[in-house]
Amino acid sequence: MLSHMDGIFLTRAQSRAVDALAVEGYGMASIVLMENAGRGIAEVLLDIDPALPEVLAHPVAILCGKGNNGGDGFVMARYLRIFGARPKVLLLAPPGQLRGDALSNFEILRRMDVPLTDLSSTADLTAALDAEASTARWLVDAMLGTGVQTAPREPYHAAIGWANEQAGLRLAVDVPSGLDCDTGEPYACAVRADHTCTLVTAKTGFARPSAAQYLGQLHVVSIGIPPQIPAELLSRHS
Repeated sequence: MLSHMDGIFLTRAQSRAVDALAVEGYGMASIVLMENAGRGIAEVLLDIDPALPEVLAHPVAILCGKGNNGGDGFVMARYLRIFGARPKVLLLAPPGQLRGDALSNFEILRRMDVPLTDLSSTADLTAALDAEASTARWLVDAMLGTGVQTAPREPYHAAIGWANEQAGLRLAVDVPSGLDCDTGEPYACAVRADHTCTLVTAKTGFARPSAAQYLGQLHVVSIGIPPQIPAELLSRHS
């Protein structure tokens, strides 16, 4: 479900405005947009690595935060399982902090046969991640989204550092955690992704040379938003 909006770059604020216009102006349900995002990213991963369903262990470990980025990760895990792969989800925020669409998709996932481990209160996060995911073929970064404008705090700081040291390939959901999507500059730490599946359009910071080593290969994934919505938004500010 790759997007036809390649070549368009939006800021953080513009990306939020596109989502708001889709929901409030076009009547699209936000949970459907999250559904499309998670499925689209799962499809990209399987296009990159079509042998995943044949791997008997849990080759994909998805690190999820509490926001919509984590919600996209929950949906992605569900579709990977539907498509025959064996993902596992590692939750870095207490389940009680989940809200809205992310919570809805968490509730679906915890009723499935997808391993779901809450690491939010783990005393030694690095050791727990080693035990759960050090042998993963893919690490999915669904921790922090485009809204983050400060250096990642714990437990995300530790999780980012751990992920960057692993042998597995890294795929980031929307934006690598710790990379400012407007400036393309990393904070104190940022995920160095091999692939980034950004949603709807690329972000302005992605065009900066400083972003390349964090983004890896960029995939622009459609979530069902019509192309005229970003075009309409950009025309208002031109």
